[in-house]
Order: sequence, then structure tokens, then C-alpha cells
Amino acid sequence: MMELRYETPRAWVDCVLADFDAFLVDHAACERKAAATGLNFVVRYPDRVAMVGPMILFAREELAHFQQVWTWLKKRGLQLGADTKDPYVRSLMGKVRSKGDERLLDRLLVAAVIEARGHERFSRVAEALPVGPLQVFYASIAESEGRHRAFFVEMAGLYFSPSVIEARLSQFLDHEAEAISSQPLTPALH
Repeated sequence: MMELRYETPRAWVDCVLADFDAFLVDHAACERKAAATGLNFVVRYPDRVAMVGPMILFAREELAHFQQVWTWLKKRGLQLGADTKDPYVRSLMGKVRSKGDERLLDRLLVAAVIEARGHERFSRVAEALPVGPLQVFYASIAESEGRHRAFFVEMAGLYFSPSVIEARLSQFLDHEAEAISSQPLTPALH
């Protein structure tokens, strides 16, 4: 299993808890974008038949998470936020190669790394929340992110050798540590 190379500091958790409403709005945007990512793989790679069905299921699960976060927003009297570019994700996507199979591999591994970071951070949030429905929700979201981290590596394994995946994933994990550690502490997932 992949190991992140930077541990989120407690100060980030404190920042999230201090403005949880802003975190929820950002979380909704992340779930919506994750659902779109799954559909984008389907649209861009329809010839990768073994990947299409699982990606549709992934997109549906992420869309369900989006709806669940939206329900939490409504309960708190909040609205969805405007679409913004995530500097962390942009930094990772900036390392994606532009041609053919290399691009597919890189996009799958970037998705795996993003899901791994989501697993780590949602776990930290769940641990910090008081026992109750919101804490249970974030624990379940963290669990899903952990499965998704493995899912994207598994999808890469359909088309690439373990040694190729491992070598490229190591590069992305190095870059991810730089990208996430350089982000300011805000009540946002990344």
C-alpha cells in the first residue's frame, strides 16, 4: 500500500474545526470534482473496456458523497461554493505527461495520490470531531477514500506492470509531499 511522505499537521485539523462550515463547502466541491474525474476517464478512454464499468461505479459513489455533503450543507443553512481551481491538484496535474499510455498512467496515479491524501485528512477530521452523526459520516468518507486510493492503483494494474507503476508512483508521492506541504493552512481538504 502506498505511504504518503508528508503527515498533515495538527494545526490543519485545528484550522478545519475553527471554520467547519468553510470545510464543508470545500468538501462538497471536492466530491463533485471526484465524480467528474470518474466520468472523464470513461469519456476519454472508452476503449479501455475493463476500466469503464468500475469508473462508472466510482463516479456514482462520489456523486452520492456529493449529495451527502450537500445535505449537511442544507442542514447548516449553507450553499454550494463557486467552482475554483485547487492549487494542490493543479500542481500534481502539472506533472502528468501529455501523450498516450503515459498520460493514462499518470492520471490514474495522481487520482490515487489525491485519494490517499483525502483518506489521511478525512481520518484526522473524523478523529477530532465529537461522537455523533457528523463524526460517523467523516469516518465513512475516510474509509471510502482509502478504498479509492487502492482502486486507482488497481486500474493502473490493468494496463501497466507493477514495476512501472511503482516507479512512477514514487515520483508522484515525492511531488505530492512538496505540493501539500507548501499549501497554506486553510479549512479546505487540500
